Amino acid sequence: MLAAGAGRRFAKDGGSGKLLADLGGAPVIRRVAERVLGAGFAEVVVVTGADDAPVRGALDGLACRIVHAPGWGEGMAASLRTGIAALDSASQGVCVFLGDMPLVPVALCADLVERAQAAGYAARPRCEGKPGHPVALTRSAFGDLLMLEGDAGATALLKAHSERVAYLDTADSGVLLDIDTPDDLAAAAAAWKA
Repeated sequence: MLAAGAGRRFAKDGGSGKLLADLGGAPVIRRVAERVLGAGFAEVVVVTGADDAPVRGALDGLACRIVHAPGWGEGMAASLRTGIAALDSASQGVCVFLGDMPLVPVALCADLVERAQAAGYAARPRCEGKPGHPVALTRSAFGDLLMLEGDAGATALLKAHSERVAYLDTADSGVLLDIDTPDDLAAAAAAWKA
């Protein structure tokens, strides 16, 4: 789970700390972690950055390992590198979740992992033609992820290896709904209640 960013767009729009914002009585990051923990992964690693101490506090009592990305200000690449480096050496792959996506459908993970293994590199969900999260990556992608720089994330890698990336079409808009603004939080809260 990537939870290292400063959430500048959210703060600029009048909010503060989107990962710590309330969603149905708990911080957004806790809602995401609870959902991911319910998926049955061998381990759940949360990468923190800008709000390290309060994010750790929000996750208190949950069975996840928290690691801090010292270079978090560089962008998403620093978070990915830190997370991949923190994985157990026996890990055969990883599902990457974003800390600001509380409605992400973890039920898709088994299919995504299976498709990633069959494709040989990665798999991701797609809703209404738009790629979403989580992204399942096989161990063969780890070296590339460890070489990432800047704020691009893994999108460029997925494009470069498109012949080895599978997609899973879904009608679940939770694969796309992230919280970047207070309006996004309001939409997520409405969907959460539903």
